[in-house]
Amino acid sequence: MNNSVDIHQFDFKTTLPDWQIDLLTRTLSRNFVFKDFEAAFAFMTLCAGYAEKIDHHPDWSNSWNEVKVQLCTHSANDVTTLDIELAKAMDAFANQIQNPA
Repeated sequence: MNNSVDIHQFDFKTTLPDWQIDLLTRTLSRNFVFKDFEAAFAFMTLCAGYAEKIDHHPDWSNSWNEVKVQLCTHSANDVTTLDIELAKAMDAFANQIQNPA
């Protein structure tokens, strides 16, 4: 489902505490930092598979151990439930990479 989120009302601080919301560009963003390039790439691989599964893809860049992510549903020109879903999954994947069982 691709419903816009009321970014003035949604509780980002509780739901996505490590993400920043930009009211002007209507995007969610976060920088992930990993121990090395291999960990960053493993994170991106997990995210890419999930993004394909839900057919929603991040704007992102990678430099060595850092992955910069920006989420927005371009067809809605807004943050939607797909962006929230992808952000939550990315947080879980980052935790999985950074804190292996």
